[in-house]
Amino acid sequence: MKKIPFVPFPLEKCLKLARKLRLFGISIRIRKFFPFLGLSLFQANFPFEDREYIAIALFTGIFWFLFLSSILGLIAFLISPPPNFILIIFLASASLGFLSFIYVIMYPRLLVIRRIKNIEKNLLFALRHLLVQVKSGVTLFDGMVSVSKAGYGLVSEEFNECVRKISTGIPDVEALEEIGRRNPSLYFRRSLWQITNAIRSGADIADTLDNIVRNLANEQRVMIRKYGSQLNPLAFLYMMFGIIIPSLGITLMIILSSFSGFIIQPIFFWLILIFIVIFKFNFLGLVKSRRPSVEIYV
Repeated sequence: MKKIPFVPFPLEKCLKLARKLRLFGISIRIRKFFPFLGLSLFQANFPFEDREYIAIALFTGIFWFLFLSSILGLIAFLISPPPNFILIIFLASASLGFLSFIYVIMYPRLLVIRRIKNIEKNLLFALRHLLVQVKSGVTLFDGMVSVSKAGYGLVSEEFNECVRKISTGIPDVEALEEIGRRNPSLYFRRSLWQITNAIRSGADIADTLDNIVRNLANEQRVMIRKYGSQLNPLAFLYMMFGIIIPSLGITLMIILSSFSGFIIQPIFFWLILIFIVIFKFNFLGLVKSRRPSVEIYV
């Protein structure tokens, strides 16, 4: 069972407590605001329905609201707080409860995004491995067994699950389709669909895999070129707000203050430093988020 940050207890226990608190009625009413939660839970391999998961998120928000309220209330009991301290307690506790609720709701989607990046990072190499196996005369099943043991991250895990299903008697086409339905990566699903269509039509699997690998490599080249074209305006943005404006702005402020007699307070420089640090961290996150899920140039 997956462990989710901010959830205070194991998920099954939280679900039981949510039932006792009768949170399912509320979760059924508000699940229309999260239409894609069910798909995210399915693709992230969570064994819950959307209404059950929303009830867990509601319980988490209520727990942290009561927890922070109790802590701040105890502090208020021990000291003499200002008159508006009760309002501060309520706002702080409500904010923490709401943020924890939203985080738990968004967590399956975060897992899905991580799965997509991990799969698409290794997909091309895994398909090339499978292509080499099939071209050398190995059957498709034995080729998938080889890929499942080759250490391609989640791609190997998906093929291992497919091999397990086929070994239990499920036809290979049905096993591949089932794996593709719950996989969040569009490229992985499309590759499996092309393989299953080739099996159904009796086409040469080696030629199909060769076309899949070639098309995927071309698409990754396009993604890399697009990413490279996006770096130029991002670099200009970094130079302007991270280097030029702060340095020239500080110089101009010092010059103007020397003529006007205006005294620049030290807090002003600290605020500029804090702004630069926050901007650079956000800039690095922006560049990293736009990077395509490709290991090397292909």
